[in-house]
Amino acid sequence: MQTNECISVFDIFKIGIGPSSSHTLGPWKAALSFLKTLEQKYTLEDVASVKVLLYGSLAKTGHGHGTDVAVMLGLCGEDPVTFDVNKIDSTVFSLKTNKKMLLGGKKEIPFNPPVDIEFLMNESLPYHPNALTFLCSFNNGDSIAETYYSIGGGFVEKEGDKNNNSNSADLYFPIENSQDLLHWCIKTGLSISEIVGENENAWRPESETRAGILKIWQTMKECIYRGCHKEGKLPGGLDVSRRAAPLNKRLLKGKTYSNYDEWLAAIREGGSSFQYILDWVSCFALAVNEENASFSRVVTAPTNGAAGVIPAVLQYFVAFCDGNDEDKIIQFILCASEIGSIFKKGATISAAMGGCQAEIGVSSAMAAAALTECLGGSIRQCLMASEIAMEHHLGLTCDPVAGLVQVPCIERNTMGAIKAITAAQLALQSNPYQARVSLDAVVKTMWETALDMNTKYKETADGGLAINIPLGLSEC
Repeated sequence: MQTNECISVFDIFKIGIGPSSSHTLGPWKAALSFLKTLEQKYTLEDVASVKVLLYGSLAKTGHGHGTDVAVMLGLCGEDPVTFDVNKIDSTVFSLKTNKKMLLGGKKEIPFNPPVDIEFLMNESLPYHPNALTFLCSFNNGDSIAETYYSIGGGFVEKEGDKNNNSNSADLYFPIENSQDLLHWCIKTGLSISEIVGENENAWRPESETRAGILKIWQTMKECIYRGCHKEGKLPGGLDVSRRAAPLNKRLLKGKTYSNYDEWLAAIREGGSSFQYILDWVSCFALAVNEENASFSRVVTAPTNGAAGVIPAVLQYFVAFCDGNDEDKIIQFILCASEIGSIFKKGATISAAMGGCQAEIGVSSAMAAAALTECLGGSIRQCLMASEIAMEHHLGLTCDPVAGLVQVPCIERNTMGAIKAITAAQLALQSNPYQARVSLDAVVKTMWETALDMNTKYKETADGGLAINIPLGLSEC
């Protein structure tokens, strides 16, 4: 599966709102794209009505993932990067109560969510399981229809435009697979992160890339800190309790700290035992994905369902490996992004296409390579770490109970983070020239496994734990 696609660090890491990059952020962006079409080619004042059709996986788990909420907010013209997450409930309540929508924030139209958003559970479109169609009728009797595909990680393709790469650039070092990456690193003597940094210069000045990455890290930090201090139940009806905050409290012996820096200092002073560090890595990952499950602001890494793995490993690096340095953090995120790009180009980062191996597996592989580079590993050791991490996620199914990104998704982020750290340590202690499995081989294997995997294990909630856990008993 080769794409010849130009992918930036800011395509892999996007600021948005949980719980799902493919089922929430993608449909939200699709709605904004459709709105842009209406504004550019037509006049909003001429719009009489809008209807949304959700297909396949978007239909089957759309309620749990908030797909309906996302398309409504998108059609209202709200931006997932800046929209106040505290206003989601009141905005949606107003839409449902008044049965009216302010399209693009400008034109009021009738809109009754239970009627105008249709979940077509038994219909799928051939290109991708995550499909949605916008139907619009105008006052003069004309109508249009546009179909979009949410292909994972917040990436969206409009039907008929999939071969048009709007993000194209003349990259200094074109990369389709890990062999290309290895070639450029050896030829230039640059590290993975340095190669990526040079490529990013094709899109924008280096200062903008640096500022954007630090904003990504700031959002991750805020999400970790927030999740480590918020108690209660997660929304959705599964009665799942938050665990990061109680764990944070136990690890800090009940002490509280008013800001991230004080909290980080306390963590670093608390010890360096294996169990202590292991508990903190799990706590970091739990915190992010509990926030994600609560429709909070997170960073796709490379997806929302796997949003906790990379922040947890990066926070581990910051807290326990003296990695609290802006240059090191930028190095980590740049390196991780290239590994994510390789998986997207050679396989998939969509659970609806490949199961959870495409989300937790890819994020673990990204984190493993990045940690290895930041700890002084060679290019070959970075690729080896990435391969090890994915190799031990192959075949991982996506089976969200009740279609919610909670069980088993939240715990899987802790496992992905721990595997990434283990893979990095293994690679750092190994001779990469003796590796029997290449990263490209494991990417190819992951894609073949995705093609062979039964559809019920691809984010449909039709198989696995999703049908074997009685609702309301998920924590037993």
